Amino acid sequence: MNDAAKAPQRETLLKATDIVAGYIPGVNILNECNLEVAKGELVGIIGPNGAGKSTLLKALFGLVHVSSGTVTMAGKDITNHKANSLVSQGVGFVPQNNNVFPSLTVEENMRMGVYLKPKMFAERFEFITDLFPTLGERRAQRAGAMSGGERQMVAMARALMMNPSVLLLDEPSAGLSPVRQDETFLRTRMINKAGVSIVMVEQNARRCLQICDRGYVLDQGQNAYTGTGKELQSDPKVISLYLGTLAEDVDKAS
Repeated sequence: MNDAAKAPQRETLLKATDIVAGYIPGVNILNECNLEVAKGELVGIIGPNGAGKSTLLKALFGLVHVSSGTVTMAGKDITNHKANSLVSQGVGFVPQNNNVFPSLTVEENMRMGVYLKPKMFAERFEFITDLFPTLGERRAQRAGAMSGGERQMVAMARALMMNPSVLLLDEPSAGLSPVRQDETFLRTRMINKAGVSIVMVEQNARRCLQICDRGYVLDQGQNAYTGTGKELQSDPKVISLYLGTLAEDVDKAS
């Protein structure tokens, strides 16, 4: 029996098939793009600027209209469902910008995360503060007075309040210092290990591939390459076109 035959088959949670989508009717950013996420998996999406990475996340979350193709969640068609409906179905989303309520405290931001089911607050807030103790210690602080990395933590935590099955992260390390980037990648892996499937779009391609189970490389709105994080890190074409470094350097960093 070969290794492939021995490997357990993981249940597909989120799947996008032949997605065509864009912001203007008739002008497509995504051209028959595909994505598959298994339960418990951390999937990274990398590629050049303008490749359609963030557009794909927004199409999954109902923020960009899908003109062709399908999105399914646990086998159920959720194509073009509204964002609030998707939250109640187990999909969380953390946008790159404007992802906290700056005038509200940490606790108030967390309450906004369960506005659909406010009775969940106490239980979920306890879980969140076990995962991120800093948020419990600073629950009364306004989010707008926090650093960029701390606000990113608040945004991720708020998205977790509804206990999502899958979390969509759009450029979670963007604009952060190297130290804060390290913390963000660590938190992302912690959330994943707590049982949440994650789809993460990242410009920091090398770091993304280091922590993800599988990765997709998008280019011009289409799938260019896919494989495990390790496979993509060592693929000469991926290195040459998207990582901008030598294979030996990638190996040392991993």
